[in-house]
Amino acid sequence: MRKINLLDQLKKGSFRLLTLALMGYGLVGCQEEVVEEEGIPLPVLTLKKESAALEYKYLGSIEGVENVQIRPQVDGVLEEIYVDEGQYVKKGQPLFKINSQPYMENLKNAQANVELEKAKLRKAQTEIDRLRPLIENEVISEVRMETTLADYEVAKSSLAKAESEAANMRISLNFTTIKAPVDGLMGRIPKSIGNLVKKTDDEPLTILSNVHEIYVYFSMSESDYLYYERMKKDSTSKRINPDVKLVLADGSVYDKVGTVDASSGQINRSTGSITLRAHFDNPDTLLRTGNTGKILMEQIYPNAILIPQSATTTIQDKRFVFVLQPDNTAERREIIIEGRTGDQFIVSGESLKSDDRIVTAGLEKISEGVKIKPTEQGQLLSQN
Repeated sequence: MRKINLLDQLKKGSFRLLTLALMGYGLVGCQEEVVEEEGIPLPVLTLKKESAALEYKYLGSIEGVENVQIRPQVDGVLEEIYVDEGQYVKKGQPLFKINSQPYMENLKNAQANVELEKAKLRKAQTEIDRLRPLIENEVISEVRMETTLADYEVAKSSLAKAESEAANMRISLNFTTIKAPVDGLMGRIPKSIGNLVKKTDDEPLTILSNVHEIYVYFSMSESDYLYYERMKKDSTSKRINPDVKLVLADGSVYDKVGTVDASSGQINRSTGSITLRAHFDNPDTLLRTGNTGKILMEQIYPNAILIPQSATTTIQDKRFVFVLQPDNTAERREIIIEGRTGDQFIVSGESLKSDDRIVTAGLEKISEGVKIKPTEQGQLLSQN
């Protein structure tokens, strides 16, 4: 009897295990059906219109608004250098001194000649005064007076010429002290004290740069220029921002904005480009003549549709995204890209519109018609 009971119990136990196994299999099957009904959990982005900027960069060279070559107006030995390279100077401040002794002597000779001509003029005037009563009393003929008057005019002209020569000598003497014509920073000074300097020297004594304001010269292609001219007048959308930025050599963006205020007016036939000029304030004189940088132009999209680049796939040079339908099934849709800003694409409004939902990751897991369980930042979204 005990053996029979033991056998019955084993049979009963096996039946219970089989029942549990079948129940477990049923639960797993239900879970798979639930997952399949809810769809594949993937991050989804709901699109909206927002402001965006498309950037264009052009290499530029920087110059001060005033770059004055300082050259001697007279020849002579350089006697004094009053300033140093890189020093900021004010308009009218002495910069260099050329030996003035020869010019002082020339001025003295010219002034002496002036005094001589003045004496000749006084003599001619005295002769006129002497002859006038004699002519009136008909003691001498009027022909004598005509000759004397001519001598007076010659003396008068000679005096004027002597005074002009003296004025020129005085100007030359003043030119021996070379002064700053504008405010600015001193450039390199290739000459040293004792060198002979001439008006005909190929190299200037220095270049004085006024860099409180600077110009940045840059070039763009003919097609870019035509597009720029059209878009800067567009007041509704895709407008080119009239303010431009300057990216410095270290990659930082200059803290002052500038404006494009001039262009060369003609296309360079050899390069097919046109040169433009942007104007910037430079109150701290951070920027100097000879610096380089990049002009940054921005085209403003006030109502742009932006999507992450990672949300797109490429098939035969065409871009696609997966758009979620109301029932959360995925639809592959071709998009038209108008530009790129950072790691995002600016998409044409004909491709996508506000409130569209696109899958942003896991694109390799899905295909047309697959159901998606939307998530955002790791959280499940409520289904529509």
